[in-house]
Amino acid sequence: MRPETVEDLFARFGRAYVPLVMGAGMMASFIMVVSSTIVNVAVPDVMGAFGIGQDQAQLMATAFNVSMTASQLLNAWVVAVLGQRYGFAAALIIYTVGSIIGGFSQDFSMIVFGRVLQGIASGIIQPLILVTIFQVFPQEKRGFAAGVYSMALMLAVAMGPVFGGLAMEILDWRYIFVAPLPIVGLAFAAGMFLMPSDRKEANRPFDWTGYALMVITLYCFMTGLTDGQREGWSSNYILGLFTVSALSAAAFVYSQLKSPAPLMELALFRNREFTWAMGVAFIFGLGNFAMAYAVPVFGQLVQGMTPLDAGLVLLPSGIVVVALLPFMGRLADKISAHYAIIAGLILFAIGTVPMADADVNTAFVAIAIYGIVNRLGVSLTQPFIITVALRTLPSEKLNSGAGTMNFIRQLGGSLGINAWVVFLEMRTHYHSEILTTTQSSDNAASRELLDNVGQILREGGVSEPIQQSGALHYLGQVVHAQGATLGFQDGFWVLVAAYLIGIWPAWMLGRRVKGKDRR
Repeated sequence: MRPETVEDLFARFGRAYVPLVMGAGMMASFIMVVSSTIVNVAVPDVMGAFGIGQDQAQLMATAFNVSMTASQLLNAWVVAVLGQRYGFAAALIIYTVGSIIGGFSQDFSMIVFGRVLQGIASGIIQPLILVTIFQVFPQEKRGFAAGVYSMALMLAVAMGPVFGGLAMEILDWRYIFVAPLPIVGLAFAAGMFLMPSDRKEANRPFDWTGYALMVITLYCFMTGLTDGQREGWSSNYILGLFTVSALSAAAFVYSQLKSPAPLMELALFRNREFTWAMGVAFIFGLGNFAMAYAVPVFGQLVQGMTPLDAGLVLLPSGIVVVALLPFMGRLADKISAHYAIIAGLILFAIGTVPMADADVNTAFVAIAIYGIVNRLGVSLTQPFIITVALRTLPSEKLNSGAGTMNFIRQLGGSLGINAWVVFLEMRTHYHSEILTTTQSSDNAASRELLDNVGQILREGGVSEPIQQSGALHYLGQVVHAQGATLGFQDGFWVLVAAYLIGIWPAWMLGRRVKGKDRR
């Protein structure tokens, strides 16, 4: 059968081709991004099921994000060798295998492996779909296309915890892995008819050296962050991991400069506009994914929410983003990108500042409102980053540019979640130790709490020795809960700082554009 190009498919389906191919592609992208956040509400249950701490349980999120980050750069090679249709199909098959492994494995390490496979598929799909969408839209309407594409992604970020919470309320946390598979089947069937199947370079070599170096870099760095608190930051093991990561990163850059078919075309960064846009994309990924992880976990660990409630708290913000993104996409074709991006980052910060003061008494509605303000920043930032990053690239560089942009954004997200959880654990431990030192006979509040708990246990018929140990155990839980609250508050302040730092590359992006206009 002769390979079908976009032009061939337009001739077959007519005007209906654009919504049809966008529907098929966005179904797949939606499920992939849902998978990145759907496990966030399951973290406390997984901690209990396997007897592990949050630093290990969050590997379900980190493993997905790291593998998704690494595979973003596979897009250009996959499209060149397999074509969009068969690359799309292969990615969905890999995702399905990973879902089955994650859903039925009894060993936590196998669940993490399943998440790795899901992440590989997600990393291939997202830039592939973005490039397909850009191919079917004319230049002057690509901002609108970026807005519609972003709409699906941001809705998925918000809906992931909701779907996860529903699955856990009705069935069990394991069903969060297999629940998306029916939609994956629909996307697969549609993609086999609607995706273009022409291949650009069927014999294009694969840069195995570069890919191996990138995986080693990410694995060693993320493992060092995850194990640092437990093993000791100055231990030979942790320092060795960071050293290997740094050396591998330097070797990766060198290999990309010398490779005839690099995974990442570093020449793209000679375009200053693209470079500054990548700086913003990194900050955006860090803050966006960290908030999507932090809010549901905060709701469960600090406020005692059910998994469903923790998921629903982000739903209103997702709806607002979906409503605004198409409009913002059209706006991206008409106004200066850096002003919108700066405004979006400021809204990110404004929506996060109140969370830095949130505790067990903060109302559900208040957290939902903070989320809406935060996500308004998404609607202003995401389509403009996509548009400004890709509009200056020639058509033959779109695959490489889209893969690089998604790689940078996901790298920010992967590092953001991992580093943020490490910081959270450290600050929780710090505050718990400080609070523990205040628990003495001179602390009237603690004495009153012990007396009240003892009285309740006494009225319940509990023996005197157990009354005292039970009251002390409860006091310890209260101290840890307060330490966790203060740790989360410190963590939210870090995210505010990250958003404000992102204003600098956004401002430099604007100066670059003005300089080009003057010339």
